[in-house]
Amino acid sequence: MMNNWPVTFLWPQLLWLLLALPMLVLLYVWLLRRRKQVALRYASLSIVREAMGKGPGWRRHLPPVLLLLAIALMLLAASRPMASIVLPSNQQTIILAMDVSGSMRAEDVKPNRLVASQNAAKAFLAELPRHVKVGIVAFAGSAQVVQPVTLSREDLLAAIDKFQLQRATAIGSAIVVSLSELFPDQRINLADLTYSRNADPFAPKGRSLDQPRGEEKPFTPVAPGSYSSAAIILLTDGQRTTGVDTAEAAKMAADRGVRVYTVGVGTVDGEIIGFEGWSMRVRLDEESLKDVARTTQAEYYYAGTAENLKKVYETLSSRLTVEKKETEVSGLLALAASLLALLSAGLSVLWFNRIL
Repeated sequence: MMNNWPVTFLWPQLLWLLLALPMLVLLYVWLLRRRKQVALRYASLSIVREAMGKGPGWRRHLPPVLLLLAIALMLLAASRPMASIVLPSNQQTIILAMDVSGSMRAEDVKPNRLVASQNAAKAFLAELPRHVKVGIVAFAGSAQVVQPVTLSREDLLAAIDKFQLQRATAIGSAIVVSLSELFPDQRINLADLTYSRNADPFAPKGRSLDQPRGEEKPFTPVAPGSYSSAAIILLTDGQRTTGVDTAEAAKMAADRGVRVYTVGVGTVDGEIIGFEGWSMRVRLDEESLKDVARTTQAEYYYAGTAENLKKVYETLSSRLTVEKKETEVSGLLALAASLLALLSAGLSVLWFNRIL
């Protein structure tokens, strides 16, 4: 495969056939001269000009030029060109994992971080195509599915409106719960990951008591970012304080090919907030979020204001509904070649009552 051009070819050796095009041009010029010589044998040049009247001019050459272009496109199509083009995404499911920890009450993002994230999420849902399913995971000290994957935008909006603030931030747990929602057959168990670190490493995880061990299917990791049917959008404003390690959870997502797009909201330097007699400094851990995005072949976005947060979600909406893919375009070239050949023949019949 040729790799030095924006367009690559699966069969580049067939491009040598393009060298036949100059030969066709020379053949066309030779035929024109030969026709002229034949005409001059039967009459003087002045009589021929008088009989023919005004010559066809550029119209004589247009059909052959169009045919030559059609042949060139056919030869290119035979080389099976590949190009990166924008196509509708295969994304069928998106999980919104949203932080509802106490730090989301901070008002550095107006009116506060929680309300800004809720409004942005609602706008995001409005932009998504109706065939895309969405689920919502809320996380603070723990993570839970507050709305299973559904097509109902009304149910999703209602779940977003019911967010309640809690203490602590379990970012890794949010990723694990999101994966369990995407892959219910894999029996991903958050409790096993959180509380069974010192248990028998060979003990089966997420297995019901009456399920024989032989029924478990071994898990085979796939390439990061290769699962194109679903994605996770993780929004948080703080650092992990409890739950599954964020890096371990990101590795779980990467092993399943799921991209985790991370959105950081709030201040990187941190802010002191107080509630019901207690106070704490909340700081955005950008590096961890960047690592999650990098590990899963996704992207990290920072949203320091409510307007920026909306723009981030708009970007994600576009990013998840269309994607660039390297696709074979020989069919398009063959179609263009056919149209040029038909146009060439049609003009020749219209102007000269013959095909070329």
